[in-house]
Amino acid sequence: MQFSGKSVIITGAGKGIGRACAQLMAARGASVVALSRTRSDLDSLRAEIGGRAIQVDLADPAATRAAMAEAGTCDFLINSAGINVLESVLEMTEAGYEAVLGVNLRAALIACQEFARARIAAGGGGAIVNITSIAGHRGFPDHLCYAASKAGLEGASRVLAKELGPHGIRVNCVAPTITLTELAAEAWSDPGKSQPMMVRHPLDRFAEAREVAESIALLLSEDSRMISGTVLPVDGGFLAV
Repeated sequence: MQFSGKSVIITGAGKGIGRACAQLMAARGASVVALSRTRSDLDSLRAEIGGRAIQVDLADPAATRAAMAEAGTCDFLINSAGINVLESVLEMTEAGYEAVLGVNLRAALIACQEFARARIAAGGGGAIVNITSIAGHRGFPDHLCYAASKAGLEGASRVLAKELGPHGIRVNCVAPTITLTELAAEAWSDPGKSQPMMVRHPLDRFAEAREVAESIALLLSEDSRMISGTVLPVDGGFLAV
């Protein structure tokens, strides 16, 4: 029980990687505070792993701060919440920009800020993992705002690591490749779409949500106590070739 006696706030915990993180951290002994927009997802997760559930629309800055206050002081924070609006460079809209940057970047930074304030008031220590993407490192069509949000979160995470390090708070990122959540598995089921991307992965497959969660758990653990300010690709070698 690697995280027995510890507590973790997870944004976007209702689905995908966030839910996999909640399941894994609970299985390893942590008390989970799950944040999600969808009540049914929170209810099913709580029935499965226990813990606490807070319904919140992270696009709303004030609601995000209120949810973090309700979550209280925890040992860890995993920022998993994220959305995408597929728009090309020439088709980008203000609404798409505000939606993607609002959730993927602003909400994550607010969560980090409120988590850090609570940890410092409690005497310091703790760890944050922000989930970014290989889209912040390579240019994918129709991912303009998504790429900006993920690259921006990585840059901000380095500042967070620098400023929060003296308080004993570590901050890292994981940058997953395509991860086969339920929705993604369906979206990438067509070999005509998936194969050109697949061949760019030396391991010849995409990631599973649990594999990303396991990498996050590693960065939260004492085994990574000297790791801060880094971005860990969880990409099967995609960025290496």
